[in-house]
Amino acid sequence: MTDPVLYEQDGGIVTLTLNRPDLRNPISEPEMVDALEAALIRLDRDPDVRVAILTGAGSAFSSGGNLKTMRVGGGLNDALPARTRSNYRHGIQRLPLVFERLEVPVIAAVNGPAIGAGCDLACMCDLRIAAESARFAESFVKVGLVPGDGGAWLLPRVVGFSKACEMALTGDAIDAAEALACGLVSKLVPDDGLLAAARALADRIAVNPRHAVRMTKRLMTEGRTVGLATLLEMSAAMQALAHATADHAEAVEALLGKRKPVFTGA
Repeated sequence: MTDPVLYEQDGGIVTLTLNRPDLRNPISEPEMVDALEAALIRLDRDPDVRVAILTGAGSAFSSGGNLKTMRVGGGLNDALPARTRSNYRHGIQRLPLVFERLEVPVIAAVNGPAIGAGCDLACMCDLRIAAESARFAESFVKVGLVPGDGGAWLLPRVVGFSKACEMALTGDAIDAAEALACGLVSKLVPDDGLLAAARALADRIAVNPRHAVRMTKRLMTEGRTVGLATLLEMSAAMQALAHATADHAEAVEALLGKRKPVFTGA
């Protein structure tokens, strides 16, 4: 059986590829949830990983749910609503939670349609760049559903409440240019240059001291939900750790000596 998620590491950069192009890379099925969760935990536990790229095989980033399994008795949908609730909680809802726990930053390289849960998957990532052929839709309402994977929390934090409501309540798709304009993505590139652009961005992150990158990512994540006083306490504690690293000392000496720093991850 084909691996649902491909894991490729090059130095400090990991590329994860959703690998069900025949179905346009749905993420709602147990095999894909298990594989993606395992890949994210693996890269986060590897001290050598500085940054990850997430993309899709074939012509789609992710179609979200597999429409063929949405009938009663298929996929997440059970004849007993309590079981359906459990299927969501122990299935696809694990993904936003594991993304929330990550300290490694993740770049979504959106190579085509990101629909429904696929749009939400892009929002789970920390940075998003899109190919010109990409399009995005918070389309649950079109099939009589609600964002069951956390989209109502994720999308407003990326594009703002009003734009998120427009997308979620109409279910209409937006193209890559509109995604750039509303801040859903930070960069738009030609299709054939997407992975190179993602790698260039990853390289800009990976060149920095490992501990500082991971702690900065944690502070940025926590800052979305905690109060200022709490975040300041966390920042002070993490800054104390950062001051004690060899890479910080090296950065200071390099700046004073007007030379390029050599970071070792210590």
